[in-house]
Amino acid sequence: MSTPKIFESEYRFCLIMWDNEPIKCAEIAKICKDKLNWSRTTTYTVIKRLKERGVLEVENSYVHSIISKEQAQKSELDELMEKKFENSMPAFIAAFSKGRTLKAEEAEALKSMIESAGK
Repeated sequence: MSTPKIFESEYRFCLIMWDNEPIKCAEIAKICKDKLNWSRTTTYTVIKRLKERGVLEVENSYVHSIISKEQAQKSELDELMEKKFENSMPAFIAAFSKGRTLKAEEAEALKSMIESAGK
């Protein structure tokens, strides 16, 4: 099963949902008003769209995710890798690290990830 596309404004909503789920629709609408400056109608429209695409469920006025934050992030990264880097991890790492200085512990963590991925 592929992960449904979550667009940028929807992702900001999902961040709130993931931090608070399960949450009543009315409560998340209040949070979205405060944090995103959305009207109640906008929030309910986003809930409806995400529900239709299988990102979340609404049961007894409570919203909860079907797709986790980690699944959404992996899906976005996979799409980025395919579209911009021709699925080349070295090309991605080269672009990511260009002009940046890594701390020693960051470099070690990356080295460990690369070593374990190669096994």
